[in-house]
Amino acid sequence: MAEERGGWGEVFRPTYLATTATLCLGVALYAFNTFLVATALPTAVQELDGLALISWSLTVYLVFAIMSGASSALLKRRFSARLALAAAAMVFMLGSVVASVASTMPEVLVGRALQGVGQGIVAGLVSVLTIELYPLKLVPKVFGVEAVVWAIAGFGGPLLAGALTQYISWRAAFLVNVPLAAIFIALVLWVVPRAAPEPGRFSLPMTRLAIIGVGIMLVSLASIARDVQVSAALLVAAAILLTSAVLLDRRGGTRLMPRDAFSLRTIVGNGLWVVLLMPMAQSASTVYLVLLLQKLWGFTPTLAGAIGAIMALSWSGAAIPIANILSAGRRRLAVCAGPVLLALGFVGTLLAFRYEMVALLVVAQVAVGAGFGVTWGFLNQTVMEAAGDGERDRASGLLPTVQSAGYAVGGAVTGLVANLAGFTRAASQDDMISAVMVVFGVAAALAVGAFLAAIRTTALAARAANP
Repeated sequence: MAEERGGWGEVFRPTYLATTATLCLGVALYAFNTFLVATALPTAVQELDGLALISWSLTVYLVFAIMSGASSALLKRRFSARLALAAAAMVFMLGSVVASVASTMPEVLVGRALQGVGQGIVAGLVSVLTIELYPLKLVPKVFGVEAVVWAIAGFGGPLLAGALTQYISWRAAFLVNVPLAAIFIALVLWVVPRAAPEPGRFSLPMTRLAIIGVGIMLVSLASIARDVQVSAALLVAAAILLTSAVLLDRRGGTRLMPRDAFSLRTIVGNGLWVVLLMPMAQSASTVYLVLLLQKLWGFTPTLAGAIGAIMALSWSGAAIPIANILSAGRRRLAVCAGPVLLALGFVGTLLAFRYEMVALLVVAQVAVGAGFGVTWGFLNQTVMEAAGDGERDRASGLLPTVQSAGYAVGGAVTGLVANLAGFTRAASQDDMISAVMVVFGVAAALAVGAFLAAIRTTALAARAANP
């Protein structure tokens, strides 16, 4: 059955304009911060003599972001979305200030940990509020607008951070977050409805959160381990811990996740597998694309970075028109089409490097970005709608957390595969290309896994819609 049409203008009409601005600024906080830090951090490391700790900047951030993101729905119940969002943005702001005034690398890591805590909660609650503050007909449009924010951040973030670092200081790049967070807090207090905390006592399940945190830390350590056996062992240990956390949560009294998280029998469970596997696959491009363009084809950093950014532009470019689809059947088709485009994009990427075809590489990156743009909004909405009323906050808040975990796990798996394929030992360009083909072949296989999970998700959704 077709849904009632919701035009793009409605998202920006007075009724929803402030809400749209608030949620988009929430997305911008962590989107811009991702690119600001990635650009400014190398200079900070040189100044503070902290090269040995540079990888820990991402590790610490990811661990705390995923832990806090997993608890976002519970914090909403305990304190209300309004207070939890405002407090999280304050923590994020504090982390930015701490990092900006740091005199040693460990102090930067403290700031990054605080940024992670704030970002995880903000990302989770922005996802929760997307389906809570808008009618269902507008939700795909909101996801489309948020994709544009990511594309702007992908291009504007590195340029802004580069200019600030070059002409002022790397510290200024961290301080950009402060006015953005302050405006976000003001908008949250104005826009997000007041709500009384739910009755009853809620305590954070610290044991499960600790298991998740240790699991993600092991994943991050696996991504930087030089020994293949150590990397593989760390990934196996991480998989055991993260699986244990999911199983323990199902039996817990105060749950962090939907009871059917990652179950192969439900829409929510299969949908979460798609949310995990697509970023895992895309990590191959995130980690290696720009590096390979410079090493194999001699591209300048600017040109290589521009080609690397094609994916983000394609994502937003596909998300805008696809959001106009009204038919439930076509939306389900879009959910399945994205992983197919992803797989084709990675096959195209490995062939492009094999035969030195720049045009094919560009087309392949467009396909990868379009895969996310076509699928992501409808996939998120499908999971949100399938969760029962008592589980919707948990499901919605978990989506960005699982996405972040997918990128973390994917980066580690990609590094392990590259090492096994001989990437770090490559003595010639031919050896490197052979290793690259294995890396992107595995990425294509992960995309196929996402496709199978998407097929199952949409089949269950169709059955639920037409019992």
